[in-house]
Amino acid sequence: MLLQFILVFLILGVGMYFSLRAQKLTEAGALTGGLLGLSLFLGAGFTGLGMLGAFFIIGTLASSWKFTYKASLGLAEENKGRRTAGQAFANAGVAGILGLGSWLFPDKANLLGVMLAGSFASATADTLASELGNLYGSRYYNILTFKPDKRGENGVISLEGTLAGLAGSIVIALLYGLGIAWDQNFFWIIIAGLVGNLADSVLGATLERKHIVGNNLVNFLNTLTGALVAGLLYAAF
Repeated sequence: MLLQFILVFLILGVGMYFSLRAQKLTEAGALTGGLLGLSLFLGAGFTGLGMLGAFFIIGTLASSWKFTYKASLGLAEENKGRRTAGQAFANAGVAGILGLGSWLFPDKANLLGVMLAGSFASATADTLASELGNLYGSRYYNILTFKPDKRGENGVISLEGTLAGLAGSIVIALLYGLGIAWDQNFFWIIIAGLVGNLADSVLGATLERKHIVGNNLVNFLNTLTGALVAGLLYAAF
């Protein structure tokens, strides 16, 4: 067990270092990510760390892809996609809390593990849907009215972006299958990611567009939705 913790601290340390060097995280963002990574390991082992790593790598690559072009259209992330502590917690905080809960209450580990994966599926789906949908979408619609709307506006979706988000959910579900079990939870995690991604758009079209809440809270609620959907499906079936 000691060797595992040494390896985990090494992995987290290297990840934090290179994230700072590549300017993908602020100092506070890197520290937050490291603490969340430790919580994930405690509750979900290396599978939890793998989900965090997959989300971060996929999100970073998607944000960086054709960044100059997106910036020219006003669609690029602020600060060149460099994530702050608030952004790190908004995307992975729910998973970190669930990981800690799984460690403290091992009798609930199966349920909390599925919920953890659902939260990451939702976060990954949202990131890919936004970043790639804004690049490759052919038509953009308001999620509430399904009328044509402005690309990049809160609450606006495209078929291409939604499919990209679905692919992100599948990646997280595959990691769950490889690390924990190949069972019906694979499908619940995919569904949770899809629902969480759509919930993010609904929140964007309503609360965020009216400046009632900010993007970090929307992302947190998006991942919470994914976790709850996965948990409900697990409990029901």
